[in-house]
Amino acid sequence: MQLKNVMIPDCVRGFSSDATVFDVDLEHGLVAGIRPAQAADGPVVAGTLLPCLVDTHVHIDKTFVVTQTGAPDGDLFKAIDLMATHRATWTADTIHTRMQRALCEAYACGTRAMRTHLDWVEPGPPMALGVFERLRDAWRDRIALQCVSLTALDLFDVADPRGVIPPGFGEQIAQAVARVDQNCDRARGEAALLGAFVYRNERLAAKLQTIFDLAIRHDLQLDFHVDEGLDLDAQALGVIAELTIANHYQGKVTCGHACSLAMQPMAAAVQTLQRCARAGMHLVSLPSTNLYLQGAWDNTPVERGITRLKEAQAQGVSTSIATDNVADGFYPYGSYDLLETFGLGVQVAHLSPADTWLQAITTNPARAMGLGWDGRIAAGCPADLVLLRSRNRFELLTAAGRERRVIRAGQFLRI
Repeated sequence: MQLKNVMIPDCVRGFSSDATVFDVDLEHGLVAGIRPAQAADGPVVAGTLLPCLVDTHVHIDKTFVVTQTGAPDGDLFKAIDLMATHRATWTADTIHTRMQRALCEAYACGTRAMRTHLDWVEPGPPMALGVFERLRDAWRDRIALQCVSLTALDLFDVADPRGVIPPGFGEQIAQAVARVDQNCDRARGEAALLGAFVYRNERLAAKLQTIFDLAIRHDLQLDFHVDEGLDLDAQALGVIAELTIANHYQGKVTCGHACSLAMQPMAAAVQTLQRCARAGMHLVSLPSTNLYLQGAWDNTPVERGITRLKEAQAQGVSTSIATDNVADGFYPYGSYDLLETFGLGVQVAHLSPADTWLQAITTNPARAMGLGWDGRIAAGCPADLVLLRSRNRFELLTAAGRERRVIRAGQFLRI
């Protein structure tokens, strides 16, 4: 199959060329060749070619329940309570139905890999973990799936002055996550990670060190929800960076949200991002959920709730944009169309030119998730691609420009 007259943005190219429009040959499930398009009067652009998308922060265990939970209207901790109440009603069948729906939607939109956080509030594995494992296997070679245990940081408090945490709580979680990780197919990009929700905790460094100790002992990567609010004293991101360096865990830590970073003075924020760069950390921005949950609700919000993406990139921190919540007690809207979320992030964070940030939903998260293919389009790469109608960087953010045909293994996907 041949794709004629397509633009390939510079940031997803795995080849060098002065041309802007190309003809691409697909054979045997691979990109067989790429050459500048030829036309007597110059090629007419047919669309934009991207690698399939990578969504590195989602919550498919709790998705599509907003009609049952209601909406928190900007209150993060109300959202936590809404979902905690609803979680008591979960069954394996209802979780499976929600997860399956999310995967079908993401696949149709061109997503090839997802990392989902799973609520983990007891020492034993949550019901959603077994469902995840079954769906991970069922979706193998369509969507590479990773999971992260999501637990409140205070539950890793080994000192436990109030005596309310079950003995060995953190160790039991780490052991269960390690078992899942060992059964993952790394060559296909599967993994299980240890994680926590971190926000203005007392004895922050000690509790975080406990998680690093568990990760090191069980050879697990880490993925944190961190500083998901606008309080100036929410400064865990820098502490995680320092511990990453101190524990020689560079390249193994992802942090999502970091909303409060935007509230810090510029000099302090840059210092934190410099530490993140030295730590080799990956920073994930979740524009839809954070715009909804952060900032004022009794008047027009000025504070946007999105982390400092431009400054992070300037300091050499790898960044991505991801979906986060969809139609649940945290965010009542949304979809698993990552390009829609990308468009929102581009506008709210003033990311310009838009096409130069496409690595935030393709190559950057692919590398952060350790996928076998980093998403750069070149001869010999997998022919897992998204062909957009967009003919220039401005049409990327339009409904017409986001219209697409998804290509998997060199063939147009028929849904």
